[in-house]
Amino acid sequence: MRTLAWLLPLLSLSLPCWAQDYGPLVVKAQSPLQAQNYTPMLRSGEVLETGTVEWLVNGTIASVWAETPDYVMDYYHNEVNVGVRFAPIERWEFELNYQYRFAANNGLDSVTEKFHDFFGLGQNGRDDVPKHRFYIEAPGVLLEDFKGETLNNAISGYAGYQLYRDGPQALSAGIGLFYNYVASGPFEVSSFEQVLQLNYRYDAGGNHGFYATVGTAHSSNAETSGGLELSDWAWMLAGSYQYRFNPRHSLLLEYHAYSGETKEVDELDEISHEFLLGYRYHLTRGAIEFTMIENVFNMDNSTDIAFSLGYRHRL
Repeated sequence: MRTLAWLLPLLSLSLPCWAQDYGPLVVKAQSPLQAQNYTPMLRSGEVLETGTVEWLVNGTIASVWAETPDYVMDYYHNEVNVGVRFAPIERWEFELNYQYRFAANNGLDSVTEKFHDFFGLGQNGRDDVPKHRFYIEAPGVLLEDFKGETLNNAISGYAGYQLYRDGPQALSAGIGLFYNYVASGPFEVSSFEQVLQLNYRYDAGGNHGFYATVGTAHSSNAETSGGLELSDWAWMLAGSYQYRFNPRHSLLLEYHAYSGETKEVDELDEISHEFLLGYRYHLTRGAIEFTMIENVFNMDNSTDIAFSLGYRHRL
């Protein structure tokens, strides 16, 4: 009986964090053109329980390197996201998010080279140019020394509706609106974009969870802020596996695929592939997430490497 008396308080502390299902990682697209525009995000097929409020904040640092006969991209981008999700009525959830992305030296060139060497990956020409550059060259575009410039200054809203939920399975649909306004500088832009997506969740019981999203995005802007003409429509497909190996700790492995954003340059019109490895530490009312994002397959259409750190809290 004395043992149970000690265990019960500990169980009462651990059960709330175990019961909270935070779903996939909260990480936006990091590939250069996809990051500049509005892309669907991987979300759980289960919307928040009625009356729940979740706020989040995260930061991401990334290193972009791409070199082809048609274009060169070599720069850092950094991103801050602040958002809130809430479920005021049954079967519905809503989200508001603010994103600020800017060019600044985060020192990832050295980390990237060491990472590629460790895993036996080629440098793809990165080691032949000076480190810590801010340089973009493409057909009709030449941007140099744009350190400190704003890349995105955007606000977005999302509404999700629970289509189906029965036992371990859940399906939801969502629509999002996005407005990006950069007042001046080489990345000056004013664009209004929309997304439509379908989200699925399967809880395998015990320690395993699966999530998937398929979505499409539409842009009203004819060209990206760098000057390349954008495609009117783009698509996204993503999946996530979560393993909860004890009440406090989870590992997540995700794959995100994004269609090319422009038909002006062949490589940039190819699919962008991002693999994410994430760690989540569960608190009683919140979760800390650390994520590493690495591009694969097409080395000239996505960010070399990125790291994200975030916190989510539920009321």
